[in-house]
Amino acid sequence: MKYKLIALDVDGTLLNDDHQLSSENKEAIAEVTKQGGLIVLCTGRSPQNSIPLMEEMGLTGYVLGHNGAATVRVEDREVLHIYGLDARGLDPYIEYCRAHNIHYDVNTAFDMYVDNVANLTSEANHMYEHFRVTPATLPAWEDFREPVVKFTVFTKSDILDEAQREWSTWTQQYNIVRSGEFFVDLMHPEASKGNALMNLAAHLGIAQEDVLSIGNYYNDISMLTYAGLGIAMDNSPLEVKAAADVITGSNNNNGVRDALVKYCLS
Repeated sequence: MKYKLIALDVDGTLLNDDHQLSSENKEAIAEVTKQGGLIVLCTGRSPQNSIPLMEEMGLTGYVLGHNGAATVRVEDREVLHIYGLDARGLDPYIEYCRAHNIHYDVNTAFDMYVDNVANLTSEANHMYEHFRVTPATLPAWEDFREPVVKFTVFTKSDILDEAQREWSTWTQQYNIVRSGEFFVDLMHPEASKGNALMNLAAHLGIAQEDVLSIGNYYNDISMLTYAGLGIAMDNSPLEVKAAADVITGSNNNNGVRDALVKYCLS
């Protein structure tokens, strides 16, 4: 098989708009694995809610969660690499979110914290139920026992646009990426899907030209440009398509299956 390491984004890529894994994608992934390809998920999701998807597909190996900020081995949940950020530097962003009534959460590799669990809006509750995560109430920074890896903001897209414009004028101490229409993530300046994929490939002794990646959004650009072959979904924004080498079908039409058949199984 030409490509030894295949990195898949999850939402908008592997899963359809109903957040379901199609039998067509699952069967193609099983065949790639059978022929010796290593499938990894490279996602903005937490390992907590992406490892079960690996298990559903019958896969071991690795998850590059939180947009690459935490690389975790599936079999034993061991954190192999982490980009911890300066949590205290988040205070101005938290103040901004509180002043503008914007929901946010703070993430370690496996745990998630919100301002106050008891005061979650129905929209936030629905979002967490949908992604199968259960947040806890945010403790003081000094009470954290594990590194913070990601700060996520969740609100309407126009409010996010304004927040990003404002934050772009601040001193840049984080990597700030749009990970979805309603999500913006702040991470360590070196944390990205591309860097996580590069680190894993080096750890496994796999050359860059033997890496294939498939994604659909702005947070996928770094891994699309790192990989020997970067494939954008047809449902991607134009900037993401421009960063890719080739385009496959949409996430609602088994674009992952089509790409794997064409570039890995043919």
